[in-house]
Amino acid sequence: MPLLNRRTVAKQLVLAGIASRCTLSGDHSVSSLFASDNSLVPHIPSVREAMEGFVKAKEIPGAVTLVASSEKLLHLDASGYSDLGSGKALQTSDIFWIASMTKPMTGVCVMMLVEAGKLRLDAPISEYLPEMKNLALNDGTPARITLKHLLTHTSGMAELPAGEAYSSKNLKEAAARYAKVKVLFEPGSKWQYSQTSINTAACIVEAVSGKPFDVFLEEKICKPLGMKDTSFYLSESQVQRLAKSYRRTEQGELVEAAIGLLGGKKPTDRDRMPAANGGLFSTAEDYARFARMLLRKGELEGVRILSPESVATFSAPSAGDVVTGFTPGNTWGIGCCIVREPQGVSKDLSPGSYGHGGAYGTQAWIDPVKDRCFVLMTQRANFPNSDASDVRKAFQEKAAQAL
Repeated sequence: MPLLNRRTVAKQLVLAGIASRCTLSGDHSVSSLFASDNSLVPHIPSVREAMEGFVKAKEIPGAVTLVASSEKLLHLDASGYSDLGSGKALQTSDIFWIASMTKPMTGVCVMMLVEAGKLRLDAPISEYLPEMKNLALNDGTPARITLKHLLTHTSGMAELPAGEAYSSKNLKEAAARYAKVKVLFEPGSKWQYSQTSINTAACIVEAVSGKPFDVFLEEKICKPLGMKDTSFYLSESQVQRLAKSYRRTEQGELVEAAIGLLGGKKPTDRDRMPAANGGLFSTAEDYARFARMLLRKGELEGVRILSPESVATFSAPSAGDVVTGFTPGNTWGIGCCIVREPQGVSKDLSPGSYGHGGAYGTQAWIDPVKDRCFVLMTQRANFPNSDASDVRKAFQEKAAQAL
């Protein structure tokens, strides 16, 4: 190795071990470590302490937490383990199954086509998928379901039987099954979380764009934004960074759990549909790029994904006055939950904040008023309500106090 390179490496190794203090808003509550590239990687000690407490209590195996503004990274940290059996420590670059955090990305795909004049949110879905023209209520009354109904969970579309939900090899095959489900209530009259609805929206993206949904999302969002570890199908090398999933037993122990949506298949297997309702894998830093794009009204680092007007439509209440889940005070936008009245786990967010949680505890929330996005990655299967977890509450609370 040339002398200059050895000196450079030595300097980087020294800097990697140096901790410094930095101040935000007069509060000495954010620490920084020098990364190997000499850049500062800030972390909030109180967030780390809280996450380590949950790990010690066996509430979660580990967590990656990230906070960013529209301009920069404010916090990034990893606590706990990616593999409890081997004691492998969790890294900030580890990959997680993000489950329903896929839904906002599906909503953005739809909004891109709306902006291009190829879709209309208020158009009946049968205009794009003729096979849906026979959807009807239990009494036989035709159901006029719009794209907006699909993305706000007000369509009334029933789910497929458990054994069929993720057995389709592609979305076209799934659409044929969705065309036969019953519609449980008059579209728009009620809110009921519907995986079938979101996947139907992805079927429409395929039909209109002429591209498989996974290809559309990769070409139009992931690649332009530099989200290199976000995909429905992982490579063999990416699987090495996939954090294992766990469930908590009645005895308070964490035991390994499968990713149910995979239907027994591997994350690398491609003979399964790209489930737009919850099939993506990602990292905290990747998803933060998506969140920051929205925080910046559709643009990141010179790359524009949506116009400011389309971001406003995406993040505006679109579910009417119906009561929505999963925590009190919410309404729904185009594939995302919107905090209308902050309370409980959302108390540290501003009205109008929006985002989505995932089944295994992952969370991503965007607060345009405070110019913040919060990303939480963990992999625990059986939270009673992952959106209302103490882990999410503590993360957002400690971060808000520090910043």
